[in-house]
Amino acid sequence: MRTVFWDYETNELKMIDQRLLPGVFEVVSYHDHRSVAKAITDMVVRGAPAIGAAAGFGMALAALESRADNIPALLSDLRSAARTLKSARPTAVNLAWALSRVMDSVAGFDGSVSNLRAAVLEQAQRIADDDVIVNRRIAGHGATLINDGDTVIHHCNTGALATVDWGTALGVIRMAHEQGKRVHVLVDETRPRLQGARLTAWELEQYGIPYEIISDNMAGHFLKTGQAQKCFVGSDRTAANGDVANKVGTYMLALAAYDNGVPFYPVVPTSTIDLSLAHGGLIPIEERDPGEVLGLQFNGEQVAPKNARARNIAFDVTPARLVTAIVTENGIVYPPFETNLKQVVKN
Repeated sequence: MRTVFWDYETNELKMIDQRLLPGVFEVVSYHDHRSVAKAITDMVVRGAPAIGAAAGFGMALAALESRADNIPALLSDLRSAARTLKSARPTAVNLAWALSRVMDSVAGFDGSVSNLRAAVLEQAQRIADDDVIVNRRIAGHGATLINDGDTVIHHCNTGALATVDWGTALGVIRMAHEQGKRVHVLVDETRPRLQGARLTAWELEQYGIPYEIISDNMAGHFLKTGQAQKCFVGSDRTAANGDVANKVGTYMLALAAYDNGVPFYPVVPTSTIDLSLAHGGLIPIEERDPGEVLGLQFNGEQVAPKNARARNIAFDVTPARLVTAIVTENGIVYPPFETNLKQVVKN
């Protein structure tokens, strides 16, 4: 089953509710673009490629919602819907990328209102289908970096749940496993929302890949003692110079990997490479509700004091100097990233 998909019998968007995993597997339905925007904000759907696909289908819902009876009015409603969806989360560039792709595909549309609605859905479906193809290509390239017997540290969740299907960094690990390589995964919990412990571990169980969950602050120990040979992570936005914005904690993992000479590989569809940003300092960084930090419990009791305050930065930026190579669907990109990223995005 895909993480995000269109039900053609009911004309609605359906998504796996990732907030409930691993305890409950539930598919939820959406009938309007505003509820899709809220689902993105609330992390019913998460992961840059999955967010982009959800936004594309959100536009298809907006086209169906609109009561416009002429092309200019419908395009106006679509532009309004795109603004609403784009505001849902700021860091993942796939969100804006997918919305632009939909709007560009219907710019100057010449036809009936019903045909325009159909064209929006067609483009949204193409975004979703292309994501699966891209991820399989990424996995093929990235799997060459994994040797038989490797132990890999993985941060956050980058599997099928973070995409439409298959996955990026976790998809690389899955591909290596399906090729017959013996791979063991050390799964960072990924605090505070625990996407690693909840989602990545759940996916690895589905694939039959051996793993162990570690707290984020254990990664340095495993790298220093030679118990991990590679690090694979995703990216929500990669700047033109190779700086990588990913789930908070990625930067600390990259530092530890660099200090111990362990290769560090972000796995990145080219749709997440933002050549308009010269460096990672220009990437907008989301700060979420402190309650996600303060609400953590231990043995059924809240960890933090009742009156505690917190910060909840959702992403950090790993400087390109700490990155060994970036895996894309168009190949593995090595430094200098300022030159070489442009070449793969053009392909």
